[in-house]
Formats: sequence, structure tokens, C-alpha cells
Amino acid sequence: MIRYIDARGKDTPWVINELKRPSQLEADQERKVVLSILKSVKEEGDAALLRFARKFDKAELSGPDALIVAEEEIQSAYDKTSPRLLKILDKAAERIRRFHEKQKQETWISFEEQGIMLGQKIAPLKRVGVYVPGGRAAYPSSVLMNVIPAQVAGVQEIVMVTPPRPDGTVHPSILAAAKVAGVRQVYRTGGAQAIGALAYGTQTIPKVDKIVGPGNIYVALAKREVFGLADIDMIAGPSEIVVIADKTAKPSFVAADLISQAEHDPMATSILITNCKEIISGTKQELERQAAKQPLIDTIRSSLQNYGACVLVESISKAVKLSNALAPEHLELAVANPMELLSEVQNAGAIFLGHYSPEPVGDYMAGPNHVLPTSGTARFYSPLSVDDFVKKSSIIYYDRSALKRIHQDVADFARMEGLSAHANAMEVRYENDDEGIFT
Repeated sequence: MIRYIDARGKDTPWVINELKRPSQLEADQERKVVLSILKSVKEEGDAALLRFARKFDKAELSGPDALIVAEEEIQSAYDKTSPRLLKILDKAAERIRRFHEKQKQETWISFEEQGIMLGQKIAPLKRVGVYVPGGRAAYPSSVLMNVIPAQVAGVQEIVMVTPPRPDGTVHPSILAAAKVAGVRQVYRTGGAQAIGALAYGTQTIPKVDKIVGPGNIYVALAKREVFGLADIDMIAGPSEIVVIADKTAKPSFVAADLISQAEHDPMATSILITNCKEIISGTKQELERQAAKQPLIDTIRSSLQNYGACVLVESISKAVKLSNALAPEHLELAVANPMELLSEVQNAGAIFLGHYSPEPVGDYMAGPNHVLPTSGTARFYSPLSVDDFVKKSSIIYYDRSALKRIHQDVADFARMEGLSAHANAMEVRYENDDEGIFT
């Protein structure tokens, strides 16, 4: 079911080549489809959304008003959700909010030199669009993870889009989560067309300043295409996990965590890296046993066979180095002393320490965001956070005497770059120095 790679004595580029990780960015045919969809949405607005709902979602929406999910529908979905599930959603929301509150930054001012005031103004974005997938499964967790950081940042208007089901309804768990999170604007549209609606605006759906949320390859490519008209969080690829395990790891735990990612998508990547042959053999046995019990066994098998791997290395230190090169979305340190390895980890979206910190706890209940960089982008991207929903403006104030102290330095610097008008803007203020009346 899963490949075995003996990486002992091999360099990192060789191993990475053997792993053959998938990418959602190398998809020329899909990009052509996305460009066509975006063009239609830009030109036709709501009419294009209704047509694509029929074509892709098999949903016959009666008209533009049907794109809007009424508050009564949201409330009804909430009321029909079991108290047990509502309690879980409330608990998750509280933990997510508590974690992200710690990320907040405030406007600050500094008076480090006489006559000079410098600072940074923090302001929330005005309107944000949240995409919530609704294809292979319903993701109420994505509602909470994308909406709550925006709220903590102070975003006043949050617009949520999610695909309709064939009968035109939205999955009730998504709407229940929207109610828990306090989302009031929900629209039933999905795929690349939903991204276009958020970027361009339509007769019904308002244009937003930023688009966040995971989706399939069409959603990812659409986000890339509209970047610049609106900001985006990141271009998300297939889910992935790397488990670094030593001899203390339990193969049943390792296998379960690899399978938990494999069930997301046939292109999901699940990789075990260990210095222990027994862990590999035990994990392979457990993969067969546990996968056979899962409803999405076909997806799991496809993922593990094509993109999964058990990699044998000489040492745990070598395992960490390989993981740093992979820069995985999720990294589990299933070792005896994970804190000792933490400082060696350079690139990972989220790091799970020890045998009892499985990846799903981060997906749902721990509090840190589960919208994470994929496909090696953890080398330069970070998890979704409050910072994604604010903008920062620099504050600069000089009084007359403070500017005079450095005005000639600035002027000479400007001339070094060939910008004499910049230099003049400094020097003109002191041409008649004794006439200066401004302080």
C-alpha cells in the first residue's frame, strides 16, 4: 500500500526526487478552465454563478436571490444541530479565539529622538471573503479557523461562500458553524467562480479586500489568478504530513496519523521518516489493518500508494534535516524527547510534539490555526493568523530642528540615486533658515 525508501547513504535531493510530491501549480489544463470561469464571472456576474452552479454543483438555483443564504436558513440549521455537536463547536471556537487573541498587535508610537515621532498604525481590513469547501466533505472547522482570526483582528464585514449541494442547500454543519462564529453574509457558490465573485464583485456578492480559505485545485489556481485585485492567504496544495518516529513510537499511532491525512485527497502526502526498520514494518501492517476499516478506503489507498512513503534514514537528526527540506504542512515528532528536536526544526506549518499530540487535535480543537502552508511553502509562509487580516501603516513626524539635523544627509542620499527633486524637497525648507516659522 505504501512505498519503502531506503535513504541510508543517500543525499536529500535524491530522496526528495524519489518522493515525487504533487503540486497544484503545475496544471495547465485546469488553469485554462479557471481563466474561462473567471472571465465569465467578471463579465456576467450573478448569471455566471447560477450557470456554474447548474454545471458543476448540479444545483438549480432560481435566481440571484437564491445565491443568498437567508438568516432563517442559518438559524434553522443551527437549531437542528444536536446539542452535543453545538457544544463541540462552541468549545473549539473558544479555544481558537483564545489562541488568536494572543497574536493581536496594537498601534505603537516611539519618541526615541528629540523632535521625532515614529510609529506603526494597525488597522483591520474592511471586508474579507472566506471560502469554505463543500465537495468531498463538509468542513465546519474551516469556518471557525478562517472567520475567528478575522474577527479578532477587527474585520467588520466577513463574506462567506460555500458550494451548494444538488438540492440547492448548504450543508447544515457549515451553517451551524457560521452561526457559532457570528457570520451573517453567506452565499451558495463554490469553486473558481466563487473566488471570482469575491475578487470582482457581482450584483449580489460584494467585492472583498482579501480571500482566505482552502479549496481544490480550481480554487487554488483561481486565488493565484486574482491576486492583486484582492489579497489572498496562500495557494494551498494537497494536505500533507511528515511523521518523524524513533523506536519509542507506536506503529498503530503512526499509521493512524498517516491515514488521517490520506483520507483528505488522492493527492495527499503522508510520509514516515525513521531510523528504525521495525517501526516501518509495524506501520505498514497497521496501515493495511486500519485502512480496511475506513469508509474512504479508495481515497486512502490512492494517496498512500502514489504519494505516501516510509523512509529509512541513519539517524533522527538526518530525519529532521530531510523534513526541513520537505517543509511539510504538518510535522509530528513521534519521539521520546521531542523538545530536544524542536530547535532543529526550521520549516513546518505546524509542529506536533510527542506521541499524544496527533495532527487531528490541531485540525479541530487545540486552538492554533489549521490553515497551513503546503507543498514546501512552509519555507517562507506561516499559518493563517490575525496578522493576515490587518494592514500596517508607518507613522513619521519630524519637527523643524529634527529635520534640519539630517536634511542634508537625505538630500545627498537622494542625489546619489539621481533624484534631485527629492533633494530639493529637503533643501527648500532651509533656503532661508532665519525665516523658518514652523516647528
